[in-house]
Amino acid sequence: MTDVYVDHLVHAMGELKAHVTESGDAELLRSSSADLASAGFEWHHRCAPGTTAYDLAAAAVRALPEAVLRAGIDAIVYATCLPGNGNVGDEERWRASGDVTYLMDFPASRLQADFGLGDAVVLGLTQQGCTTMLGALRVARALLLTEPGWRRVLCVTADRFPAGSRYEHSYNLISDSAAACLVGTAPSGFRLVASHHITNGGLHQAGDDETLGSYFSYVTLLIGELLDRAGLTAGDIAWVVPQNTHRAAWQILPRLVGIAADRVWQPSLPDNGHAISADNIVNLASLAASGRAGRGDLVLLVVAGYGLNWQAVVLEAVEERP
Repeated sequence: MTDVYVDHLVHAMGELKAHVTESGDAELLRSSSADLASAGFEWHHRCAPGTTAYDLAAAAVRALPEAVLRAGIDAIVYATCLPGNGNVGDEERWRASGDVTYLMDFPASRLQADFGLGDAVVLGLTQQGCTTMLGALRVARALLLTEPGWRRVLCVTADRFPAGSRYEHSYNLISDSAAACLVGTAPSGFRLVASHHITNGGLHQAGDDETLGSYFSYVTLLIGELLDRAGLTAGDIAWVVPQNTHRAAWQILPRLVGIAADRVWQPSLPDNGHAISADNIVNLASLAASGRAGRGDLVLLVVAGYGLNWQAVVLEAVEERP
């Protein structure tokens, strides 16, 4: 077995939806609401007080068809952008007792227990920034190709900003969000053709401007290296499904990598803003539901994140939808 497939793309958003002007008036932004609106951002979603990143993850997994979970899961790869969202420990009880046990309450374990996935082992990814969901797909593929008898890996990402945060990062309007998908050996959805990951740890403390300054050169390098690895050219790519960033970014990048601008698919940008690590899954689900991706179409997923990290995946549509 050499092929794995990505399917059952679901997501959940924070329950408080606000227009960018409302969030500007509430002093939840760093830039002006007019600047963010000019970048294509209109709305975003925040969690209500008391709603946790784990609540978002559970909501996303509940959106999966019941049959997906009943069929059995061999592993859960639980990915977060903010490392704090990869732990639901009780810091107050740790401070009161000095017992680090209270700092080791892991959301992937809770997910396994809450959804009755007793046969699954859990893995956590917390150091790849916004690229972590594509990192989860890569890890899932590696597990399925190396672990005897494994057939299905559940990938989950979930992030909510801590109370008191501004809902803007690197000039992007942010939504609290979660996404999930199944990576398995049964042909359905999209075949995972190739993946690639670049890290520049020297930029681990890069600010917004340094991040922006490196964005175009590294994304261009990432895509070029990925296509070379896969034996593909830009002309082979039918669709690009990026993260939601300033809309000008994906008006410029297609010219740099040789892909037509009308092949870029990110319809959730106005309504969701930048949904942290969930953007690619949300936009891919939209592409699948639209019926625009025909069987055999190659789809390029691209994302950049702090660390600094850049990741991309090529998928092949294996079935006609809807």
